[in-house]
Amino acid sequence: MQEIDELKNKIFDAVKEYYTKYLKDKPQLYIPASGKKFDERELISGINAVLDGWWTEGRITKEFEKNFNQFLNVKFSLIVNSGSSANLLALKTLTSIKLGSKRLKSGDEVITAAAGFPTTINPILNCQCTPVFCDIDLKTYNIKIDDLKNAISDKTKAIILAHTLGNPFNLREVKEVCDANDLWLIEDSCDSLGSLYNGKYVGTFGDLGTFSFYPAHHITMGEGGAVITNNESLYSIAKSICDWGRDCWCGTGKDNTCGKRFDWQLGKLPYGYDHKYVYSEIGYNLKNTDLNVAIGLAQLDKLDDFIKQRKENFEYLLEKMKKFDHFFFLPEPTKNSIPCWFGFILTLKPDLPFKRLELLKFLEENKIATRLLFGGNILRQPYFIDYEINYRIVGDLKNTDYIMNNTFWIGVCPLISKKDLDYIIQKFESFLIKFNKGKNSMN
Repeated sequence: MQEIDELKNKIFDAVKEYYTKYLKDKPQLYIPASGKKFDERELISGINAVLDGWWTEGRITKEFEKNFNQFLNVKFSLIVNSGSSANLLALKTLTSIKLGSKRLKSGDEVITAAAGFPTTINPILNCQCTPVFCDIDLKTYNIKIDDLKNAISDKTKAIILAHTLGNPFNLREVKEVCDANDLWLIEDSCDSLGSLYNGKYVGTFGDLGTFSFYPAHHITMGEGGAVITNNESLYSIAKSICDWGRDCWCGTGKDNTCGKRFDWQLGKLPYGYDHKYVYSEIGYNLKNTDLNVAIGLAQLDKLDDFIKQRKENFEYLLEKMKKFDHFFFLPEPTKNSIPCWFGFILTLKPDLPFKRLELLKFLEENKIATRLLFGGNILRQPYFIDYEINYRIVGDLKNTDYIMNNTFWIGVCPLISKKDLDYIIQKFESFLIKFNKGKNSMN
């Protein structure tokens, strides 16, 4: 063992030297909207996983799940290969026959917001359910509670909502709607790791919560995601679906955990059929690998610092951007929340003498990355027009259309320095100054 450790340390020292020489001070050619921040620790953790020779889901994944549970103060987490897979897995879990009359079936309705990312919505379609679309509030960019209440029908079984750009939706009122109507709640927290509502982390209020560890997000595994829950039955179902739908609960590389591998009688299979090949759910392989998760394990150690940096960057931008508030609706946290913002969101006010496209092109030309609020009004996306999709709309989606045409966001991730933020403000001012006649001074 001493010889192995000495050899590993030589490798790790070389990795650290490589990072210092070739990656540490790599020039940043633009100010990113999002991105991964790392050092030699992620590289060493990943290479250590490679040297294990295991490579699939294993001890490192279990260690991450344990630490993630402790951070969020939840009972169960399940690491998967992406945040999109996490959303799919969460909704598929609710279709399990084990849930009896509460299971989602074809034609059941699932309420969501029309503004957002496609893979919050697409699992509803994958489960052959009907999405019911509600409008959003222009201050918080989250679902309008009145629309949500009006969306309830005798077919409604569940609600799936994202905390938009890290700003929590009104969990108190959404939970009240769920409790009053016996509905499942899935929190899409892919953009909001570290956001708080009433002092509790988002993702932990619903029946299931989901997270993404793509490089754009608060921490990264390269590719990765998670489903969390405090419900042991939902966890067991999700674990099965994630693992090809197997009835067997042995971990990767394990056999006969139950002690009766060849003594089961399930379905119409012959007695003693190998339990490793018995399938009780309609499943997939959504698992991740220890190679990816090892990177996430090093990132998780830095999460508190990343959250702090995001909040500081956001607050600095907010204070500086107030002088432009005659041009933009500035972001507002949901009441009783402390967001860990994914980005700094801005919406052009009506009747301005310039269009969003002009400003976005100017910022991009000046090496400031911008993003839209994902899919805008999802119903106007090509696939919603070209495919025969059954859905229902509540209200007129007026605000959703407005943000589709007038909203964008810029970065607050830990890669962005105070110098970068000052540069961003300077470029906004240089663009807006020519439209400032008759307005308050921007100084």
